[in-house]
Amino acid sequence: MQFNEMGLDPRILKGIQKMGFEQPSPIQEQFIPLFLKKPTDIVGLAQTGTGKTAAFGLPMLQIIDPKNRVPQALIISPTRELCVQIAREISDYAKYLPDISIVPIYGGADIGAQLTALRKGVHIIVATPGRLHDMIRKNKVDLSQVSILVLDEADEMLNMGFQEDVDAILEKTPKTKNTLLFSATMPKEIAAIAKNYMTNPIEIAIGKKGSGAENVEHIYHMVHAKDRYSALKRVMDFVPDIYGIVFCRTRIETNEIASQLIQDGYSAEALHGDLSQAQRDYVMEKFRTKGVQMLIATDVAARGLDVNDLTHIINYNLPDDIENYTHRSGRTGRAGKSGISISIIHMKEQGRIRMIEKGIGKKFLRMPVPTGKVICEKQLMFLIDKLQSVTINEDEIAPFLPSVYEKMESLSKEDLIKHFVSLEFNRFIEYYGNTADLNAPDTHDGSRREGREGRDGREGRRNSSEGLTQFRLNVGLLHGLIPKDIITFVIDATGSRNVEIGKIELFKSHALVEIDSQAATAFLKNSRGMNFRGSFFDAEVNNPGHDRGDRGFDRGGDRGDRGGRFERGLRRPEGGGEFKRRDRKKRF
Repeated sequence: MQFNEMGLDPRILKGIQKMGFEQPSPIQEQFIPLFLKKPTDIVGLAQTGTGKTAAFGLPMLQIIDPKNRVPQALIISPTRELCVQIAREISDYAKYLPDISIVPIYGGADIGAQLTALRKGVHIIVATPGRLHDMIRKNKVDLSQVSILVLDEADEMLNMGFQEDVDAILEKTPKTKNTLLFSATMPKEIAAIAKNYMTNPIEIAIGKKGSGAENVEHIYHMVHAKDRYSALKRVMDFVPDIYGIVFCRTRIETNEIASQLIQDGYSAEALHGDLSQAQRDYVMEKFRTKGVQMLIATDVAARGLDVNDLTHIINYNLPDDIENYTHRSGRTGRAGKSGISISIIHMKEQGRIRMIEKGIGKKFLRMPVPTGKVICEKQLMFLIDKLQSVTINEDEIAPFLPSVYEKMESLSKEDLIKHFVSLEFNRFIEYYGNTADLNAPDTHDGSRREGREGRDGREGRRNSSEGLTQFRLNVGLLHGLIPKDIITFVIDATGSRNVEIGKIELFKSHALVEIDSQAATAFLKNSRGMNFRGSFFDAEVNNPGHDRGDRGFDRGGDRGDRGGRFERGLRRPEGGGEFKRRDRKKRF
């Protein structure tokens, strides 16, 4: 079906043509004729970038009465960026409907100007939940004549904590309205909204529920945790014209990675919740116009971003759940284009890859981290391709050519090529000349290392895993200690979220933890004087003969969630760190 077969107003068709759209997307083809024939409640399950805005926006423009200058349609979106994007896109479709007024309402902007626009009369409001709820509380907006309500990216809205705002807004709209709910996934909270606020909704699903975008290839590289940043640089160097988003777990890590990349000469910017609205707008404008190649972002900060033509999504850390992975990977491979989602994992995360595979119904391809030699070859060919395709402005360069020819006449063609390649390419050759292989060995789906590994023949005595040093902590189960607390302690003491943590074993009054041997000195130096629930942490390199038992808690999965319960600057009490008896170990 074509747009001109859907029953759309010729003026709307003219706007569609002006924007360059010819063929409707699958969700538009299903949604538009259905809603135009008989407006009804609809649940649309589709990823970002499938054409949802046109799906609900085009019939909305046709149904609205331009003579009645009151809010007749309300679109709620989770973020400012998406709010502005939707308002702009619908305004473009309405280019030849001059009497239609569309106003975006969002936080971080002058509320006075937004209220002035409302007072002048508006047909369509596009809003973020927080700002709109604030206006409702102050009786600044009247939603009593809304006939169409759209909840866009509903799952992300609830993930961001807008449940109460959304409920309050919906209570102020008429019972007789048509509600259109769009979501990439269908968690129980979204199902509850559909049940409580919608009447016999029709479901339109593009692809399987919760599945990833069809045009996205899913890849993972497995490395030691300490090599994660080096692997990220190799991934970026292997694709010279990469344009994408690197997802990190925390604001701190986002800043650290972005700063490191910029310092190392990469085109990158950070996007996280600590940025002011002006800083966020600057970063996003720079990214949208491709003034920067890579955006380093947290999940929360990136929600609602609508950027086209992304070639790659890189998961510096795997997300907490499958839905977040679906949202991340769905930002590439849009509008019929292909995309790649790359996850950089450490050796204990293979099991989580299998879980995501099961959740999205797609297989991940394990690929080796590119070697230095392969990267150098790829970069060189990219440079040669640029050289061949460069536009030659003969009139502008003609006056300078005689001097250039004279300067170069002593060089043969082969020498000239060698000089050119060396000038542009030496930094890659020097950096990657003798670099090591970063790929970690296969761990058979992340299976646990048994405590018996490394036994040296004496009962109870064992060596730490290769590359790890085992430390003994002077607090344990009796103090309420859990593995997450130990991970927080290690992160605080070493000052790094990337330090590799091996086996964790909990006893009644003490604990054992293996960490990357390269971080051992920093760990010992900074572990003194940290407090946990009134007890002072102390750490020492463990004497392998101290502890019995053949298996402890082998920490897998994610280490990014910090407990935040440690305090620095507290004086260590006298006698701290003395261990006088062996305890029975709790098994996990």
